[in-house]
Amino acid sequence: MPPVMTFKPAGARARGLTRCVLGLDEFEALRLADYEGLSQEEVAERLGVSRPTVSRILARARGTVAGALVEGCALVIEGGPVSFAPPVGRGRGRGGRGRGRRWRGGF
Repeated sequence: MPPVMTFKPAGARARGLTRCVLGLDEFEALRLADYEGLSQEEVAERLGVSRPTVSRILARARGTVAGALVEGCALVIEGGPVSFAPPVGRGRGRGGRGRGRRWRGGF
């Protein structure tokens, strides 16, 4: 789960903002592809879906994030019941920058 679930423009009250909803699957695909630097094939393997499905998820997620930035919406991350598996490897992906975040085991 991301540490923060809602992002909004500074100085704006959340109550008056339109919500742009980013699903947990979209968040995770963005995290793996753009933050960790994994290829779409690697993301597909991690998520247990096909590569074309990852492509569609990423397109939808990027559109939602761009819409929130351009339109000044509150970006809300939400989704249904999910289960998490420990990350494979060191979590830096191919060519990732490794921001010092590593899975320390246990849930």
